[in-house]
Amino acid sequence: MSDRETRFKSSFWQKLLEAFGTLLRFSTAFHQAMDGQTKRPIQTLENMLRACALDFKSAWDKQLALIEFSYNNSYHASIGVTPLN
Repeated sequence: MSDRETRFKSSFWQKLLEAFGTLLRFSTAFHQAMDGQTKRPIQTLENMLRACALDFKSAWDKQLALIEFSYNNSYHASIGVTPLN
């Protein structure tokens, strides 16, 4: 399932998101001109994964829960809190 699938573009979802005051923006996969709100978190996660792979070598995948916990407990200036708050 993709956020570009017709189910997500239907008038039902448009009206539901509008009722909650949510703005839905679609981006193209692997597109260089994606908005900064998407690009920055991806860059941060990429850096975290790279550091983990360098530190833990072949066992980096066993540390994914730790990476997720670390990311979700770090302060995000864009929302003013940690994602787990």
